[in-house]
Amino acid sequence: MTTSTRSEPSPHDLPAFGAIDVEGVIPELERLLDGNLALLDTIAAAKPSWETVVEPLEEAGDALARLWSPIRHLHAVADDDVLRRVYEQGLPKLTDYGNRFGQHEGLYRAYRALADADGFERESPARRMAVEQALRDFRLSGIDLDADAQARFREISQRLSELGNRFSQNLLDATDAWTLEVTPERLAGLPEAAREKALAEARTRGVDGAVITLDGPTYLAVMSHAEDRALRRSVYEAWVTRASALGQRPEEWDNAPLVDEILALRDELARLLGYGSWAERQLEGRMARRPEEVLAFLDDLAARSLPQARREYQELCEFAREELDLEAPEAWDLAFAGERLRRARYDVSQEALRPWFPVDRVIEGLFSIVGRLFGIEVVERTDWPVWHESVRCFEVLRPADGGASEVAGRFYLDLYARRHKRGGAWMDGCRGRRRTATGVQVPVAFLTCNFSGPVTRADGAMTPALLTHDEVTTLFHEFGHGIHHMLTCIDVADVAGISGVPWDAVELPSQFLENWCWHPEAVALISGHHETGEPLPAELLDRLVAARNFQSAMMMVRQLEFGLFDFRLHHDYRATPGFVREVIETVRAQVAVVQPPAFNRFENGFGHIFSGGYSAGYYSYKWAEVLSADAFARFEEDGIFDQAAGRDFLHCILERGGSEPPAELFRRFRGRDPDIAPLLRHSGIVGDDA
Repeated sequence: MTTSTRSEPSPHDLPAFGAIDVEGVIPELERLLDGNLALLDTIAAAKPSWETVVEPLEEAGDALARLWSPIRHLHAVADDDVLRRVYEQGLPKLTDYGNRFGQHEGLYRAYRALADADGFERESPARRMAVEQALRDFRLSGIDLDADAQARFREISQRLSELGNRFSQNLLDATDAWTLEVTPERLAGLPEAAREKALAEARTRGVDGAVITLDGPTYLAVMSHAEDRALRRSVYEAWVTRASALGQRPEEWDNAPLVDEILALRDELARLLGYGSWAERQLEGRMARRPEEVLAFLDDLAARSLPQARREYQELCEFAREELDLEAPEAWDLAFAGERLRRARYDVSQEALRPWFPVDRVIEGLFSIVGRLFGIEVVERTDWPVWHESVRCFEVLRPADGGASEVAGRFYLDLYARRHKRGGAWMDGCRGRRRTATGVQVPVAFLTCNFSGPVTRADGAMTPALLTHDEVTTLFHEFGHGIHHMLTCIDVADVAGISGVPWDAVELPSQFLENWCWHPEAVALISGHHETGEPLPAELLDRLVAARNFQSAMMMVRQLEFGLFDFRLHHDYRATPGFVREVIETVRAQVAVVQPPAFNRFENGFGHIFSGGYSAGYYSYKWAEVLSADAFARFEEDGIFDQAAGRDFLHCILERGGSEPPAELFRRFRGRDPDIAPLLRHSGIVGDDA
């Protein structure tokens, strides 16, 4: 029995969701920003030292994050008119502050003095990295530009901030606004949970029949299972034309003009800083150093994958013709045909697996797995304020001296799709780890997904939330980001947890943790029939594992299509009409095996690169997957719960955050540079093609 040395979180440690004075945020934000700007002048006038430069900036930055991170989060998961207005008012103020920070000559000189001081080379790796990254960021903020160029830099930054926010809001509004009323008969083929959700949606709206929406789980259910081909087409067309001239309310929500302006401004900003393209600018500080290196990596994977992808697509088309009477399968037929082919070949489907993955069992098993790997314990808390009744709260405990335990981190888990919540899945920081005058601040994370939640049936009975295996891997992925944030042992805020980690390495822990979703010893911990508790039958698990790489090459080239589109868009930019569509067509001619219909406007919904942080960085998923697959290969060699391997991953990767270059950390864990072979093997890219 362990004892706990953890202290109770005070209201100062966690956001007071439900009691936040949203209307009072802007005056408080202005007060904090004014104080921070005055602090910059004070720091610049003092004798430079870690204590006079970095520590007060950490304190000021933390105060700002405590105010703004809950607002940013609520804007993403519980948006309303008031939140949106406050967020829109605050964003330009924060952008202006960031520009003034990055162009503050006195502050830059203070950091320069820290780097040039005698003994700097003897400082801890975390302190050295924090200073070096700060100097790089000053340069990327235009510190070397003349006054006119700095002013233009600030104008561009402000406008890009506004455009990214508008892109995201347009996409959310367009997604939420679309509905389709259908008769219950048109739901044929849909899984029970999806059917009940559509019927419940109609009851909520006071209409007869069923209502289809564009939330992620519903879209996937219709595309994969609806027998009504016309319904599949309607939902597909609505999805791929969201926030476009072909979708609803284009005069308000069309993202195409925003995309053009974002690309032009990014290119101008990069050239102000002396780079040849936005892609070149974005590679500063990343593992990949040059655009040619990224393109060569993506092109090589494409060349290895395309022959197999073409065979897989041909098999799919033949099956659709012979078994489904689809002589010429269209884009809205492919997921449906693919699911039928998977069933025919492996006798397994994602929906058939749901009963064995009730959410509570999956969460309990996930915590057990990371406990065995990293020696931690996760306990639930029910006394913290939350923004929605379905949100759950947890503490992560790790061993401390004397056999006690201490709090390593805290997190909120928001699993289910709903209106006014941005789609997708992500982890975001609420608090970061840093050393303060009173001790170490415990990191806090937001973990967000968009799964189908519990459903109340027409008879009043409740069906619990049941996950597909794909959703299970998504949860593991986001929790991998979470433990990267929470298990850090670095006390310097700028390089603790995920802070300061190069973008093309930040997906390593998340993709790494997904691997435990596929191994019998781990699956036994995360599965159990929701009615009987029966473990997932061995023969069903065998079929699931056998189907793991079903159409894996097609999925690979799809991701490469996204990565190449993003990178070439930002590396080869030209201010010519139709440039975006030209890049899409060029990339698809190179790597795609499926050519979508002409009305497809997927770029208008590509939030990763136009409103997220992945511009010229979508390649990072595959780049980091090389690292994660090779890291997991050690567990395949030594045992998936090998304590030494788990301890080494904890110490070499998770605890170090951004304090050292990821290539060095990986070599410390693996004993060598990364090898692409495990990625190809895990992805099922085999034979002469690889």
